[in-house]
Amino acid sequence: MTLLTYIESENGKIKKAGLEVASYGKALADQLNYSTVALVFGVDDATILHNYGIEKILNVKSSISFEAELFADIIKQAAEKEQSNVIILSNSANSKYLAPILSIKTNSGYASNVVELPKSISPFTIKKSVFSNKAFSYTDILTDKKIISLSNNAFGLVENIVNGIVEEFSPQEPKSNIEIKGTDKVNDKISIADAEIVVSAGRGLKGPENWGLIENLADVLGAATACSKPVSDLGWRPHSEHVGQTGKPVASNLYIAIGISGAIQHLAGVNSSKIKVVINTDPEAPFFKAADYGVVGDAFEVVPKLTEKLKAFKSQNT
Repeated sequence: MTLLTYIESENGKIKKAGLEVASYGKALADQLNYSTVALVFGVDDATILHNYGIEKILNVKSSISFEAELFADIIKQAAEKEQSNVIILSNSANSKYLAPILSIKTNSGYASNVVELPKSISPFTIKKSVFSNKAFSYTDILTDKKIISLSNNAFGLVENIVNGIVEEFSPQEPKSNIEIKGTDKVNDKISIADAEIVVSAGRGLKGPENWGLIENLADVLGAATACSKPVSDLGWRPHSEHVGQTGKPVASNLYIAIGISGAIQHLAGVNSSKIKVVINTDPEAPFFKAADYGVVGDAFEVVPKLTEKLKAFKSQNT
């Protein structure tokens, strides 16, 4: 039997989340004594997946824009071709849309937000985050076929070099009822989903004219920029930067919150970040209770000094 991983990519390059899915897939395949197969769409050089334990790569060369039902059908065809009864996906917005459809098409049990390898194989018991990452639950997948969505940044990248092959895969493309006219993407910025570090700010910045503080710090750290919901609602920053339960989830290694009080909806969306640093003038701000490190101070004084210190540190260590 084989274990199939669906590896997400953008502009012909495999995303970091895709490499994490490959790493997790290899570890789970070893547990099950399965071989590993990956499905990619339009990737220029997919052989990097051999470094993360993938033995066989199916590369769909035709240019296909993401459409959940279409992709679910193609993944189903790949699973049938390779006799895969376990499929691993990321926990991206696209995969969250795709996974339930794929579950129905393949008659598979589905578990989302999975954070580690199964506790046991028989029964197949996995650990997943629940209640906006405030708790964990153990769930048994009882069906023969299984789909797992791996929570972002939960497993990490694990190199496991294997010899493998890349095979062109030409699936039957079902007719779609959706016509995509075009997509607009920001290509010159680090995306929140892929960022190791996210610098986020709220109304404590007092206006959009002060966002240079955040962008300068983000540039030094190589970070993505984000904001709270009130900031995007006021039009200070684009809605694409809104993070939290009602915006984009964040699962970065480092999340820096500047001038954000820490409403429960915001905290729910960033709880998966490994280290949280808070800068706020209000020592009673709720965010401090969830923070790993906190600075009580004025962002207009603290952030420029922090940026200069980081610049000096980088210049001495490069």
